Amino acid sequence: MTLSSDGIRLSVLDRSRTREGEDGSQALRDTVRLAQRVEELGYHRFWVSEHHSVPGVAGSAPTVLAAAVAGATSAIRVGTGGVMLPNHQPMVVAEQFGVLESLFPGRIDMGLGRSVGFTDGIRRALGRDRDDAERFGEQLTELLGWFTGTQTAHPQVHARPAEGLRVPAYVLAIGEGASIAAVAGLPLVVGDLRGRERMLSAIDAYRSAFRPSAWAREPYVVVSGTVAVAGSEEAARRLLIPEAWSLAYSRTRGVFPPLTPAERVEELTMTEKQRGFFESGLRGHVYGTEEQVGEALERVVKESGAQEVLVTTSTYDRAALLDSYRRLARVAGMAGPADAEG
Repeated sequence: MTLSSDGIRLSVLDRSRTREGEDGSQALRDTVRLAQRVEELGYHRFWVSEHHSVPGVAGSAPTVLAAAVAGATSAIRVGTGGVMLPNHQPMVVAEQFGVLESLFPGRIDMGLGRSVGFTDGIRRALGRDRDDAERFGEQLTELLGWFTGTQTAHPQVHARPAEGLRVPAYVLAIGEGASIAAVAGLPLVVGDLRGRERMLSAIDAYRSAFRPSAWAREPYVVVSGTVAVAGSEEAARRLLIPEAWSLAYSRTRGVFPPLTPAERVEELTMTEKQRGFFESGLRGHVYGTEEQVGEALERVVKESGAQEVLVTTSTYDRAALLDSYRRLARVAGMAGPADAEG
């Protein structure tokens, strides 16, 4: 199976996960380096994320990091997966993307989410409330209006240099958020691959309610999730272990920790509750050999009708992660110069 033969795009979202014994600056620099490598491999776009007050994630300012990624690359599309719009004033978001698009014309994506800070303390620090997520549709309309010059929330105010520019906007959502994307006539990014029925239901609802707009004439679906490829199914599964343990630890300790080597995790004595969360964190992802992953992704694309797959894999071993992306590029028939070691 060759995804490229069906016109399916393959992209990457990196969350700038920290590793045990390393600091945030190392994680951010490695995100930029990974972007350079996946550009060489032929991936369509590279996105970065927004997380606040999470010990294991360094990516807290996605537009700043996107600028660093765009400056270090030359052709790959760069964007956010996503800017959490309820955390920000729409005008400021428009200005930031206007600057990015002005500096890197034709390469910037504006991925937008509706989540707000996940604890009361974070929300207070951001000056936001849990209910702000319910205003996502209103905020999205205002944000797009800053680019078109049609926003009415603040008469005689203009977002410079955003006004007049067209930065492609994507909505990261499921459920109600998918409906908002449909009404706005925007592409939808939906995940994860583990919740297949919920994902497919959201996609069906999105397509049914989609209204053509100046931003997109037809529905466009990006499915996102973890994809790990290695020389054997077991080796690919081991790539999932560090993230699965971090999730299990966060569910039982309330803190999302840096990634730990797989071999260390395998030696841990887990409580019954931790073991349950850990095993759950390993299930439902797409992983295996190149042939196995190719077949699995073919099913995902066939079931969803997606035009693009956004890979969100995190693991401790960066060399193994790059190898996974290299193998995945071969699965998609797009491996470039970085197919060689390096």
